[in-house]
Amino acid sequence: MHCNSKLLFKTYAPDYFKKESQVLEIGPDAFPSSYRKLIENETARWDTLDIFENPKLTYSNSPENKFLIPDNKYDVVLAANVLEHVKKPWVWLKEVGRVCAPGGHLILVTPVSWPYHPAPVDCYRIYPDGMKALLEEAGLETVKCLFESRELPGYKRYTPGTSPECQSQILRWFFRLAGPLGFPVERAYDTIAIARKL
Repeated sequence: MHCNSKLLFKTYAPDYFKKESQVLEIGPDAFPSSYRKLIENETARWDTLDIFENPKLTYSNSPENKFLIPDNKYDVVLAANVLEHVKKPWVWLKEVGRVCAPGGHLILVTPVSWPYHPAPVDCYRIYPDGMKALLEEAGLETVKCLFESRELPGYKRYTPGTSPECQSQILRWFFRLAGPLGFPVERAYDTIAIARKL
């Protein structure tokens, strides 16, 4: 998970995770995931789901648009760096909403400036207006939806691209030297959305 995705999650999401929360994370990057490590309190349950086979997952080898999970089960459903890999996000978001409990929250972080990266497919880059439309279509209320980068603060100008940890060392050094002179510094931009199930 790239730096900006984690920074946005850490800035806007932790308050939605309570000690009694039942959490479903879709597409975790590890066990525990990068996002689970950013939540300081112990949630009651943190389940995981992915389309891939992995015995560490709670729901392994899951169909993309039909989770084998009862309705209204989770207080928080988290999907970070997943939505761009979904072929039909308008269908998928309805399914994500189905497993979320009434009054529960969905937290989505999706890259906008990131280059093509199939896993197994890479289909979309979604700005806040598009994300709000998808959430509305799924019957979910948008609480917060932002297009933002929190990487590399303090420079005068920026250009959308990848996170510094994914750039070559030469490019990082160039930005450190040229950035203070006004040259645009490359950093990742993502959309973060928090929605509530009514």
